[in-house]
Amino acid sequence: METQPLVKLSRVAGGYGGKTVIRDVSLEVFPNDFLGIVGPNGGGKTTLVKLMTGLLKPMSGEIEYGLHGQLRIGYLPQYAAVDRKFPISVFETILSGLHGMKSPLRPFTEAHREQARRTVARMGLEGLEERPVGELSGGQLRRVLLGRALVSAPHVLILDEPNAYIDRRSETGLYTLLKEINGQCAVVMVSHDMRAVEKYAKNIAFVDGTLTYCKDAAAPADYRAE
Repeated sequence: METQPLVKLSRVAGGYGGKTVIRDVSLEVFPNDFLGIVGPNGGGKTTLVKLMTGLLKPMSGEIEYGLHGQLRIGYLPQYAAVDRKFPISVFETILSGLHGMKSPLRPFTEAHREQARRTVARMGLEGLEERPVGELSGGQLRRVLLGRALVSAPHVLILDEPNAYIDRRSETGLYTLLKEINGQCAVVMVSHDMRAVEKYAKNIAFVDGTLTYCKDAAAPADYRAE
């Protein structure tokens, strides 16, 4: 039986305020894929992942989601998109990743809280549960946000520049964790770190206004040379 894609984009265009940023993009993400998305600044990488998550509606084309509409997507946004001044703790931030798994008017159950506690431990954040996120280091905050994206056990994990503002040691730990996570779900990662993308990704998409490459974990030679 042929495996069906979890996310399928067919000739999609997207942008903001009536301005097209990417156009004619066709792409499929299958279970246990690890897709690296690379390209120049302003080329449309973040626009593409926002379309994939449903945060941005396509201007044209079609986006289909597998698993009969029950697909769970975890999303780690760019570091700059996070409000560090918002008064919320580490535990509350990770727990918030389960909002989509309960009724809007009902409180979190003890099962939800236990799921969040397990995720805190998985992220190596024990002892920091009550700390406000604004007091965390860059590496700690990325682990909290990754925990929020993972707590719902997503089928697809989408990360926008996950290694931004973290040191080399934390970066190595992040990629080791992503490799482990990829055994459980598909991973889509936007990154400027070409070495990491070529090491960990199974396929690479080059985005510069449109999707010009997506196959077999090798970027175009002119981009790789940069």
